[in-house]
Amino acid sequence: MTSAPRTTGDLPDAPADRTLPQLLARNAREHPQLPALSWQSADTDGGWTTYSWAQVHEHTRILAAGYRALGVGRGDRVLLMMSNRSEHWLSDLALVRLGAIPVSVYGTAAPEQITHIARNCRARLAVVEGAAQVAVWEPLIADPDTPLERLVVAEADGEGSHLPYAALLREPVPEQFAKELDVADSEDPLTVVYTSGTSGEPKGVVLTHRQVISNALALDAVVELPPHVEHICYLPFAHIAERMLGIYLPCHRASHVYLCADPTGVAAVVRKVRPAQFFGVPRIWEKLSAGVRGVLSLMPAEQRGVIDQAFEIAREHVAYRERGETPPAGIEERYARAREDVLLPLLAAGGLDQVTWSASASAPMSADVVSFWAGFGVVIMDAWGLTETTGVATSNSPRTGFRLGSVGRPVESVEVRVAEDGEILVRGTSVFSGYLQPDGSVRSALDADGWLATGDIGRMDEDGYLWLTDRKKEMIITSTGKNVSPALVENALKAHPLIGQAMVHGDERSYLVALLVLDAEAAPSWAVANGIEAAGGLAGLAEHPAVRAEVDRAVAAANSRLNRTEQVKRYELLAEEWGPATGELTPSLKMRRRVIRDKYADSLSRLYQG
Repeated sequence: MTSAPRTTGDLPDAPADRTLPQLLARNAREHPQLPALSWQSADTDGGWTTYSWAQVHEHTRILAAGYRALGVGRGDRVLLMMSNRSEHWLSDLALVRLGAIPVSVYGTAAPEQITHIARNCRARLAVVEGAAQVAVWEPLIADPDTPLERLVVAEADGEGSHLPYAALLREPVPEQFAKELDVADSEDPLTVVYTSGTSGEPKGVVLTHRQVISNALALDAVVELPPHVEHICYLPFAHIAERMLGIYLPCHRASHVYLCADPTGVAAVVRKVRPAQFFGVPRIWEKLSAGVRGVLSLMPAEQRGVIDQAFEIAREHVAYRERGETPPAGIEERYARAREDVLLPLLAAGGLDQVTWSASASAPMSADVVSFWAGFGVVIMDAWGLTETTGVATSNSPRTGFRLGSVGRPVESVEVRVAEDGEILVRGTSVFSGYLQPDGSVRSALDADGWLATGDIGRMDEDGYLWLTDRKKEMIITSTGKNVSPALVENALKAHPLIGQAMVHGDERSYLVALLVLDAEAAPSWAVANGIEAAGGLAGLAEHPAVRAEVDRAVAAANSRLNRTEQVKRYELLAEEWGPATGELTPSLKMRRRVIRDKYADSLSRLYQG
């Protein structure tokens, strides 16, 4: 790796005309020594390897030549199924520099979903992590309906017929190859992102350089962060949020990405990096709050009293900011003291003491979880968007204003309106090109005026803040004709720390029932704090009379905040968490209601008997 980075000349005057290769070249030219990517590997015994932007630019040039030698060319789609490791991140950018189109696949995708994606995107090459992935992908090479010809394996053991990833990194790179590199146009496809399949087969969302850069510029307008800010990258690259936060925005901002290949290890990385920004889907924030609550519940009453008082001061301070008011001097002084003496030490223990921007999206956030973190002075800036809107379409913002419980105002790259039936419509420069078809064409999903019907239901208040109700297809219609938002009821149930997951049911029924799942982290801590011993882990706790009595009280408390139609009449308490591996959640941690209803059909039926 001795040759100097090749630049693509000056950036276009209009920022939205820029392409990702141009941003990479700019970073290598203007910030050659700044750290770009850090990761841990077995070769370094858990230590960190870091590439600068100059090294990233040079490495992706050599890697792009390796992919070109395999026959990958401009416009070709290449499938990537790896965890958040350097080979994935660097391959993504190398393929973009080559003019090819990277397509990441969730590591938890079922074999039938992988087959569907492979057939739909018509890729001839897939890059996979190791033997476990090879076993899933190898049969597709012989599938007559799939053009897949070859696998590249990141963790190749030297045996088998598939190409080791390391073989791509060969020098010297042919001189003529420079003519094929970095020639993307802003209207070219940058990636295809497949939806996670909450209501059917995954669909391939085609996104261009212009749409991605437009969204990046819009996000920068609402988020205020230090220059070259660190980002902890732990969500799958198949998720639009991580593609924006972990690949595209870092290229746009010349920031520093820390890869976390195992999401269960994200807490350790957060403690090391102490990031200024942290993003998590609602389930991540729920699990974090459950863990902290478990620790707090074991503290002596006197210490807990001091912490609760600090929480009250912080929430009062947040309330002034939410109203757009400057907190009075007395409140400001009390909050500064509480933050310094109580809150920051607690946050520092988890590595969150430097956070200035915390955010969530993907599903409705529980008001209880938002309020919990506001007690630390951490305001979770809830946002909303779809894969089809290149991620964020609306966002709360510490810069332009926020309303807790809402998903904020439209960002600059989109317009948002609510149809007569409550469905949210979006159009703008960051709205997708369309869905990829097996013949390579792109089918638009926009109406004649350019509006995308999102399938989400909501309302816009007088100040322009959007409030989500639910997914249009997931609304429950009872036998009496009443419409019920399941997410509203489920978040009310999850307000109690014992309840980690909830699904309500009642379509064409006279009342609602619920499946409730004990929280794997909070339930054991609650049991210890209440002197409860139960054999058999969560299963034992789910059968314990004291636990069931507390869950009864939690359901009653939730019902007291709901209208008669929304109230849950009966429930079943489960001990086994739902997750992507068992199929109840999508890889982005959203519920697959149909899967849960089918799996627990007998339980749901019993709740309506007698």
